[in-house]
Amino acid sequence: TALNDRGQVRYLQVEFAAAVRDFTAAIECQPGFEVPYYNRGLVRYRLGDFDEAMKDFRKVLELNPQFEDAALSLKQAMLDKEEKQKRGY
Repeated sequence: TALNDRGQVRYLQVEFAAAVRDFTAAIECQPGFEVPYYNRGLVRYRLGDFDEAMKDFRKVLELNPQFEDAALSLKQAMLDKEEKQKRGY
């Protein structure tokens, strides 16, 4: 929980690489805790790494199918990836 919380602080400070490291460390400590996967997915989404963000959101839903924000974020990442591909980025 502490690593996830520190990742949140770093995310808010726009220290994305450090936030991803903290969320990943939180996942390694407690692989069944869905929140760090969701938070890491949000950072990856914001960085435009839609494939990795979608993996994280899918893992959240595997762990907790009722996590509505993860389902919405997954859908948005899929749409944005498709749009990015259409534009040739």
